Amino acid sequence: MPCCLGRAHPYGSHRPCRIVRPHSPAEDPCRYRRPAPVGWAVALAASALLAAGAAGCGGGGGETLGNGVRLVKKDGLTTCTHLPYPPFEFERGGEIVGFDVDLVNLVAQRLGVRQEIVDTPFETIKTGADLNAGKCDIAATGLTITEERKKNLDFSVGYFDATQAVLARKGSAIRSLGDLKAKRLGAQASTTGEDYVKGKGIDPVSYESADAELNGLRSGQVDAIVQDLPVVTEWLKDPANAGFEIKANLHTGEQYGYAVKKGGNAELLGVVNQVIEQAKRDGRYDALYKKWIGNVPAATR
Repeated sequence: MPCCLGRAHPYGSHRPCRIVRPHSPAEDPCRYRRPAPVGWAVALAASALLAAGAAGCGGGGGETLGNGVRLVKKDGLTTCTHLPYPPFEFERGGEIVGFDVDLVNLVAQRLGVRQEIVDTPFETIKTGADLNAGKCDIAATGLTITEERKKNLDFSVGYFDATQAVLARKGSAIRSLGDLKAKRLGAQASTTGEDYVKGKGIDPVSYESADAELNGLRSGQVDAIVQDLPVVTEWLKDPANAGFEIKANLHTGEQYGYAVKKGGNAELLGVVNQVIEQAKRDGRYDALYKKWIGNVPAATR
């Protein structure tokens, strides 16, 4: 599987994938290796080396740790996410930060490696395509656990109780989901929020990302949007969004989970579950929750 640095995404042309934390030439052979213009036999050998190097950036190379955990790259835990999705993963000061980033960093620390983040389309995360292609070891992007997604992904234990929220302009007559049937509602494509409102008989305007969805509300393309409550709460901290307010909370019983390749990395999944459960016992989870989201609900502890 060739590396995707700076190239069109192999599963869809609407968004190129990118390595968020770039490497030096020594660290990233896929990006810098070039076969020299030499004779046929030497060129053939060089091509074989290039193919082997490319496999090392996908599912064919990597490293197996002493505990049996397999990683797609040596000395790194590679995480697929879809940016931006504050407060879980977003860019600030040239660095990718957030709740998911910090929690997955605990997994990387347990493994004795560093975390590397790959920004890639949400669609190829939720279908398992990125994990199957060896682009990453783990998916962390506010990914709701559903029976449909379990067909393509192996999920960790739930690490976050997700509630949907309806956001609209202050002073609007919207008070519930029922009020939106005669309105224009926006939703992020391929999310459970979009699925939920469709199940209630509403045909929403679909946006590729959470930011595009918010911009649709700001520009008047839609009258309201549905999005995960922590994301909406983060938006409302920005003075630029002072004209909006939460109109309704939709308690859908959802939970976020981290995901690994279906049937392909039970050892890594076991470590992820251990880290989540230990962090909840020793207070590190609560500290991260307060840092990025706010007070921890009693049911979350």
